[in-house]
Amino acid sequence: MKIARHSKIIDLINQYDIETQEELAAKLQEAGFAVTQATVSRDIRELKLMKIAKPDGGSKYTVLEQRTNQDSEKYKRVLRDALLSMEIAQNILVIKTVAGMANAAGAALDNMKMNEIVGCIAGDDTIACINRTVDDTIILMEKIKKIINTGEESTR
Repeated sequence: MKIARHSKIIDLINQYDIETQEELAAKLQEAGFAVTQATVSRDIRELKLMKIAKPDGGSKYTVLEQRTNQDSEKYKRVLRDALLSMEIAQNILVIKTVAGMANAAGAALDNMKMNEIVGCIAGDDTIACINRTVDDTIILMEKIKKIINTGEESTR
């Protein structure tokens, strides 16, 4: 239950600008989790969430990033260079890459620490990203599309 709750917390803070523990508790309760403010407080500490300022004022919870920006850009570049196509097969995202690039792209995905991914298995030109749920697979596919599209826009 704790793992599912933690996963939902990450989903919620990525989806909404949540400013308070009470707001997070309310969203969790809407999602079917019976939580107290003390439980939410403990979860925030365990997940190492932090508050950041929003551009329009106020603050919101986010996951503490431990990667350097340089590493993150390197992993994104590997994905942009390697990826050919993606297809959803239930809770598995099948990614086709340029021949010989699947291991590098799989390692990039692993190092990007996307919460949806349980693990990746890579061959020569194919990666299987195993996710907890079909919804996580859809979210992951959208995140990867954004990474790929951001790269195309910045090179134009």
